[in-house]
Amino acid sequence: MLKKDDTKLEIFGFGDDDSDEDTFYCLVNTTKNPDGIDLEKLSNADPRKFDEVLNEMGCILLLRGDEVEELINRGDITDTNLHKSLYELAVDEGIID
Repeated sequence: MLKKDDTKLEIFGFGDDDSDEDTFYCLVNTTKNPDGIDLEKLSNADPRKFDEVLNEMGCILLLRGDEVEELINRGDITDTNLHKSLYELAVDEGIID
């Protein structure tokens, strides 16, 4: 099983120039990609292959800011150690096994 120390949490804004930027929280497998998410490559990716590009970059879990807020409000994760909470959520949900 992938250990928490083999992951990192990246938080970044992403969106169209015409609309407000959304905040995303991405749990990244650093054994697959130590450099994490390449936002330039991601922004140039074909929308039909967006998930594939994220997977190649080591993305384990990607959540929007409103989804993270909802998980915090429900008590599923805490914002005191978001990295640890999202890692544990991914394990509990079977995303990391």
